[in-house]
Amino acid sequence: MLWQDKHAALTFMSLLLLLWQEAAPIEVPEDPKIQQDLKQPPTIMKQSVKNYIVDPRDNIIIECEAKGNPVPTFSWRRNGKFFNIGKDPRVTMRKRSGTLEIGFRSGGRPEDYEGEYQCFATNDFGVSLSNKILLRVSKAPLWPKEVLEPVSVTEGSALVLPCNPPPGLPPPFTFWMDSNMSPIPQDKRVSMGLNGDLYFSNVLAQDANTDYSCKARFLFTHTIQEKNPYKLKVQTKEPYNDTSYNASEPHGDRKVAESTPTFLSPSGSESSKMVLRDEQLLLECIAAGLPTPIIKWFKKGGELPGQKVKFENFNKTLKIVSVSEEDAGEYVCMANNHLGTIRHSIFVQVKAAPYWLHKPSDQVLAPEENGRLVCRANGNPKPRIEWLVNGQPIESSPTNPNRQVLGDTIMFHSVQIGSSAVYQCNASNEHGYLLANAFVNVLDLPPRMLGPKNQLIKVIKNNRTFLDCPFFGSPLPELRWFKNGQGSGLDGGQYRVYINGTLEIKRARAEDEGTYTCVASSILGKAENQVRLEVKEPTRIIQAPEHQSAIRGSTARFMCRVTSDPSLPVSVAWMKDDKPLYLGWRLKKDDESLSIPNVNEGDEGTYTCTAKSEIDQLSASARLTVLARPDPPMDLDLSDPAARSVRLTWIPGKEHRSPITEFLVQFEEDRWEPGRWQNLSSYPGDLNSVILQLAPFVNYQFRVIAINSVGQSDPSRPSPRYKTTGAAPDAIPKGLRGWGSRKDNMEITWEPLLDLERNGPNLHYIVWWRRKDAEEEWNNLTTVGTNHVVHNTEIYVPYELKIQARNEFGAGPESNLVIGYSGEDKPTDAPTDLRVSKVDSTKVIIHWNPVDLNSVQGEFKEYRLYYWRESSQVPGLVVSKEKKVKGFYSTTAKPSGMLSDLAPYSNYKMFMVVANNRFESQPSNTVAFTTKEGVPDAPRFFKINRRSLDTIHLEWAKPLEPNGILTGYQLKYQTVNGSKVGPFQLETFFPNVTEFFLRVPDRFSRYKFFLSALTQVGKGEDYAEESPHFTNEAYIDQVDIATQGWFIGLMCAIALIILILLIVCFIKRSRGGKYPVRDKKDLPLDAVDQKDQDGSFDYHSDEDNKPLQGSQTSLDGNVKESDDSLVDYGEGGDGQFNEDGSFIGQYTVKKDKDETEGNESSEATSPVNAIYSLA
Repeated sequence: MLWQDKHAALTFMSLLLLLWQEAAPIEVPEDPKIQQDLKQPPTIMKQSVKNYIVDPRDNIIIECEAKGNPVPTFSWRRNGKFFNIGKDPRVTMRKRSGTLEIGFRSGGRPEDYEGEYQCFATNDFGVSLSNKILLRVSKAPLWPKEVLEPVSVTEGSALVLPCNPPPGLPPPFTFWMDSNMSPIPQDKRVSMGLNGDLYFSNVLAQDANTDYSCKARFLFTHTIQEKNPYKLKVQTKEPYNDTSYNASEPHGDRKVAESTPTFLSPSGSESSKMVLRDEQLLLECIAAGLPTPIIKWFKKGGELPGQKVKFENFNKTLKIVSVSEEDAGEYVCMANNHLGTIRHSIFVQVKAAPYWLHKPSDQVLAPEENGRLVCRANGNPKPRIEWLVNGQPIESSPTNPNRQVLGDTIMFHSVQIGSSAVYQCNASNEHGYLLANAFVNVLDLPPRMLGPKNQLIKVIKNNRTFLDCPFFGSPLPELRWFKNGQGSGLDGGQYRVYINGTLEIKRARAEDEGTYTCVASSILGKAENQVRLEVKEPTRIIQAPEHQSAIRGSTARFMCRVTSDPSLPVSVAWMKDDKPLYLGWRLKKDDESLSIPNVNEGDEGTYTCTAKSEIDQLSASARLTVLARPDPPMDLDLSDPAARSVRLTWIPGKEHRSPITEFLVQFEEDRWEPGRWQNLSSYPGDLNSVILQLAPFVNYQFRVIAINSVGQSDPSRPSPRYKTTGAAPDAIPKGLRGWGSRKDNMEITWEPLLDLERNGPNLHYIVWWRRKDAEEEWNNLTTVGTNHVVHNTEIYVPYELKIQARNEFGAGPESNLVIGYSGEDKPTDAPTDLRVSKVDSTKVIIHWNPVDLNSVQGEFKEYRLYYWRESSQVPGLVVSKEKKVKGFYSTTAKPSGMLSDLAPYSNYKMFMVVANNRFESQPSNTVAFTTKEGVPDAPRFFKINRRSLDTIHLEWAKPLEPNGILTGYQLKYQTVNGSKVGPFQLETFFPNVTEFFLRVPDRFSRYKFFLSALTQVGKGEDYAEESPHFTNEAYIDQVDIATQGWFIGLMCAIALIILILLIVCFIKRSRGGKYPVRDKKDLPLDAVDQKDQDGSFDYHSDEDNKPLQGSQTSLDGNVKESDDSLVDYGEGGDGQFNEDGSFIGQYTVKKDKDETEGNESSEATSPVNAIYSLA
């Protein structure tokens, strides 16, 4: 019957859970305004640990912090009873906190306050509980005094020295030392166990040399206590000598009984161990025996977890961190030596204090909503779940029809205002407990917008965009988005609305700009907010910096040209190696580039330009590599010496990021040109050891220059000197030749050997000569010079020549035979019958009779024609009669040639000679001829001027070379407007015409002109000119201004003012007279004042006594001219009004003949003097 009741209850619970419709709990945002206004049950934020050990020397502080609205009040229970804080003067509670402070300045013992404490945080909506905090005071008891007798032990047997430290809280840390405060060395034979005892697997005789003391260090008091030391007496069967100890043979030659392994800890063949989940498992096996046993570990039925297992204490301890249920089982430790093996099994059980599977969380519900609290925990054994409400068991709390407890779950349905509370879940078993607080807060709040009002959002075109609209309300409001206040809600397609109110625009476009409105509504009301969206063009780097290599000392420039949306200001910043770049005084930055002048190695790196606007940024990077000339090679060394070679080796210097392509080896010798370095040879850049080919009889020293793409390095330091031995010359003197400096000699010359070709001292030359084809004996001469003259030779006779160099070491090779010639003489015959044919305007064919080549008396060089321009057939044209020369080489019987580049229409003369290397023959007959008329040269100059708005003046001069009788000029011209040209127009002129006026219909038209002169033969070379950008275009503009009405009015006003001033002056002057000198003696004399005959000064002319004559205008508008008209003041004559009514005259002072020659001044007619007279 009982089973049936339970089965029915479970069936009902399952059905209820299936039919349950639960609203998602409301998440309260961390907005300060919401948190400030929101009523909320208390929540424990901070508390002390469950097992709380305190230092007795300090005050005791038990923490308990909580939050809630209203602010919670705090109370405590100690050992399950109310703890009245106010009655204990040593206990205080911090303000706005539940933390207790217990002080002992006025006395008292901390041990009196040991116990179990629990904090309660309470406000109008519930009570929250802390864990039960077990407070204990740390203890460090003294070691009991005891007298330890010396421990006697037989050599080779096992020994355990117990420690037994006093029990402390927390337990002390133990270690062993000797009386000298030195740690006891531990190894696989001697080690400390987990209980603190010192274990000897077997005792050696030398163990008696040390005393053993156990130390205990207490962590809280930072004190160390020690046990009285142990003294060992090791009994040996044979005498023991300290000096005979050997680690490999610890017993020496003495016979010590060996023993099979036995376990010192743990005892027996098996044991058990219980460990809690997530704690640390330590298993220990220490064995005795001689030799010392080796410990190994196994797990029966499986493998040891390699990631979690560690072996310590020389493999005697197995350690598993963070134990889990699968670590349970049988662990076997095995100890063996060569006498036997023993095993011990340890059965490990893994238990578990409660741990969370589903920890209950706070619930915020709206009225009439459903919810639930779930509290699930696991452990070994299975924990028991207990529910509390506001710190009281739920069974004893007031009944709530809207709440139902179903084991580890509490179901809420149709919650009401006023049912807020804090629920505690306690999961416990024999190994511990878990306590969790979770409140259920029933709220009714109208919708509220949490974000800033009317926010402006700028986004980049085509980017994914999010418009945030944080909101809150209870019940949770429904949120909808609208664009520009129209249409239905935005969701789907381009838009997506998230549960938190954020609107996603998958790809922002220009048409997405506008005002977006989010509206949150619930049964309690609605709230709305607006977001203005602007879509901008992205920032782009259209010319990014590029990787480059720069030579040290040069200028490097990185480009960074940026475009962006016009409404977004963009800043460009530079970084070097991901750090901000400091420009300083050297680096220059403008809007599009970064310049690095005088580059050095410190400038090398990666440069990044970042273009940043307020909504986006873009970066581009490039690397700068600094190149430099290589460093000079170092450590030059000479080896492998030979008669004409030596090996040179060096160490290359730094390349500075440009590979060395070549090494140049230079030498200096101290015999012929000391101090002068010369190039010897060059080698590829991958070599640093070469064999140098040398010349004999030279005292060398060498240096090396490295070359890369930047340039040459500085020379290296010179090598040691190396001197080669002498040898006979290897070289043959060059340039051997024979020639006659006179008609009866032959001079033999050659080039001396170079200094490095001498190969030894006392260099001299042997030269041989003989007449060719005469079967003569060789003549020779030994000399140190470089020439020899053979006298009394026949004219122009061939000789065979050869030469040889010698020094003290022997003779060099002989040269090949060279043909030389004796001296030449003047040719005896001259060319005859010189004549012309086919005369043209610029060229003519010439003919002549040749000479006998034997009469040349030397090497035949050429027939040489001398010609000159005698005159021009153009009347009055003066020409130059400078002689010109042209050579013709011909050995034919009827030679001829062409003479070109002649001036047309001119009279020429010419004659011819024959020439050898030194002389010319007598001249031939002289021939005169006349060239025909040709086309003229271009005019000497061609000028273009603009005289008026509609006229262009052209002027030119006759050609320098008419090349005939001029028959006239031809002018071709066309309009030019940029690349467009008009048709040609043609004008011809007589030869005496050198100017032309061209009327143009449009003053803005430009023309291109081609002028050429004409003869009967045809048209000569064109002289091309284009009408320029005239400088008098300003004049045209002035004329335009002068035609404006405002300018004409201004000029008229100025003329009227001047006329009025003149009239006033004349009236003032008419009142003047002559004054005696004595009346004016104190006045300064003016240089223009004229003295009268009676001794007075006249300040006016005779015309002042005449009536003033002015201009009168008749009714018909004609002006009657008078003696005092504007013409007298420069207003007439050339100063007339122009045809268009503009006034273009200038004001000048009228000076006629009478005024210039007379003795009286003309002040009355000078406006300047008239004004001056008013003073």
